[in-house]
Amino acid sequence: MGGARVPRAGAHVVRGDLPRCRAGGALNGRQLRTRACKTMDANGLRRVRLYDARASCLTYLADNGVPDHLLAMWAGHTDVKTTKKWYVKPDVADLLPAAEAWGGLAGGV
Repeated sequence: MGGARVPRAGAHVVRGDLPRCRAGGALNGRQLRTRACKTMDANGLRRVRLYDARASCLTYLADNGVPDHLLAMWAGHTDVKTTKKWYVKPDVADLLPAAEAWGGLAGGV
């Protein structure tokens, strides 16, 4: 296969648009976190974990109508279910209709 990798279901897609170090190689996790923290500090932003920012961003995009297959592609997932299961989270406003329905079912208890 000439070194080609076939991603398994739910795996991340290997892409060429990763942040690079000065030597041209892809940044490792520590280097990426360090660069992100410096960027947050330089812009007066509260520090957040990149994983949390990723989930928040994907949830925001989903809540604003971005189709699931595009979310999965943007996240680097080969399976839409992976993106929906691990990254797109409901917020309180999403749960309110269910709570109201439950209140009606339970007789306002």
